[in-house]
Amino acid sequence: MRDESLPTVETQWARVRGKLRAEFGEVAYRSWLKPLTLAGIEDGEVRIAVPTRFMQDWVRTHYAERLRALWKAENKVVRNIEIVVAAPMVVRPQAERAAMPNGMARNEPPAGVPHGVPKGVRLVAVPQAAPSRLIDPDASGDRRVAAEEDFGAPLDPRFTFENFVIGKPNEFATAAARRVAEEAKVPFNPLFLYGGVGLGKTHLMHAIAWEIRKRHPQRKVVYLSAEMFMYRFIRALRFKDMMAFKEQFRSVDVLMIDDVQFISGKDSTQEEFFHTFNALVDQNRQIILSADKSPADLEGIEDRVRSRLGWGLVADIHPTTYELRLGILQTKAEKMGLQVPPKVLEFLAHKITSNVRELEGALNRIAAHATLVGRPITFETAQDVLHDLLRANDRRVTIEEIQKRVAEHYSIRLADMHSPRRARLVARPRQVAMYLAKQLTSRSLPEIGRKFGGRDHTTVMHAVKKIEELRSTDSSFAEDIELLRRMLEA
Repeated sequence: MRDESLPTVETQWARVRGKLRAEFGEVAYRSWLKPLTLAGIEDGEVRIAVPTRFMQDWVRTHYAERLRALWKAENKVVRNIEIVVAAPMVVRPQAERAAMPNGMARNEPPAGVPHGVPKGVRLVAVPQAAPSRLIDPDASGDRRVAAEEDFGAPLDPRFTFENFVIGKPNEFATAAARRVAEEAKVPFNPLFLYGGVGLGKTHLMHAIAWEIRKRHPQRKVVYLSAEMFMYRFIRALRFKDMMAFKEQFRSVDVLMIDDVQFISGKDSTQEEFFHTFNALVDQNRQIILSADKSPADLEGIEDRVRSRLGWGLVADIHPTTYELRLGILQTKAEKMGLQVPPKVLEFLAHKITSNVRELEGALNRIAAHATLVGRPITFETAQDVLHDLLRANDRRVTIEEIQKRVAEHYSIRLADMHSPRRARLVARPRQVAMYLAKQLTSRSLPEIGRKFGGRDHTTVMHAVKKIEELRSTDSSFAEDIELLRRMLEA
C-alpha cells in the first residue's frame, strides 16, 4: 500500500514550481516557467512538456540544471530531466500511463537538436501544436486583466506615476506618458521613449498601462518585451497559427513593446511588426514603444520601420542629475520607512551616477544590512557595505574627461575635439579620444560621435579601427595609448 505520509508527484511538482517562481522572479516565471507542465515520472526520469522548440531551447539553456537539482531535492529517485516539446498535458494515473503507446513515453531526440545539452537532461520533440489563446473582448474585471497578462507580460505594481520621481531629465517624457495615459483619444502615435539603462523607461511604460486600466478599464492594454513579441511570432510560425497571432495583436486598443532594439537584425520579426504597426495605426489604436536609442540611431532596423518609429512623439530620458538622484533616494527611503541620515543620501547621490537601478540597489543593500545586523545606518557603515559598488563607480570615465586628457597630452585645444578640422595634428588625437571613449565608457558609437561635433557613428568605427591598427604595428604609439588609459583609470 502507498504511504499516505509521502508527498504525491503533483505535490512535488507544485513545490518545484514554487521554488522556481521564488528564485527567478515573477516576470521570468510567467514568461518561461509557467507554461511548463509535468508529463510524468518513470524509472527516475521526469518528463516536462513545453509548447515550442524555441521554449525548449530556452529552458534547456537557462533552467534545465536548476530543474534537475530541485527535483532531486524533492525526490531522491530522480536522476534525469527530459524536456519534451508538446501541447500542455496533465499528469495521468499510473494505470492510464501504462496504457499509453511506448513512443509517447520514449521518443528519441530528432536530428537537429542543439548540442551542449547539460548532463542528465534529454530533449524530446513531440509534433503537437498548442492551441492559441485570444483575449476575450467581452471578458471583464480581473479575468480580462489576467488574460491580457497571460498574452503579454505582468505589470509591476510598484511602477506607477505616483512612485515615479520627476526631474528635469525626465519631465518631458513623463508629461508625454501622462498625456497618452489620460486621453481617451490617441494624442500622438506612436509614443517612443528612449534613454540609457536604468533611467526609467520601463517604469513609465508600466505606469501608462496602470493608468489606462484605471481610467479606461474597457480598453485592452497589452505590454510585452520585444523578445516576447519575437517568441510569439516564432511560435505562430512553427504551429502555422499566424491568423491567431495577427488577431491577438491587432485586436488590442493599446500595444506596448519594451526594448524595441532587440528586433534589430531580425528581418522576419520586423516584417510582422511593420504590418502590425500599420494595422493598429489605421484603426487609431495607441502604440507605445521604448528603446535605448532614438529611432534614427537604431542599427539593424529597416528604413521603413525606423521611419514609422519616429512618426509620433519621440521623448528622450536624459541621464539623471544630482538633484533627481537625491529626490529618488529620499522618496524610496520614505516609502521603505527607513531612517537614513541626510549626509548618507547625499553621498550616494554624488557617488552613484550610472543609473537609477544601481542607486536603488545601493539603498536596498544598506537597509538589508541595517535590518540583519541590527545596527543604525551611518556614513561609515554605508561606505563599508557599498565598498565594491563605490569603487566601480569611481573607475567610470566620461567622454569629456577623455577629451580633456587627450587634448592636454597632445597639446591641442579642447575645441579641436569638436571642430571639423582634418589636419593630422588634430585628427589623430581626436581618433585616439574616440578609441578610448569606446574602450572606457559604455556609450554607443552614435553617442560617442555626437560628443565629437556631431560626427556619424561610421567615423567613430573608422577611428577605432585605425588606432587598433597603429597599436599593433607601432610599439611606441601603443605605449602612448596605454599611458593615457592608465592615467584616465587612475
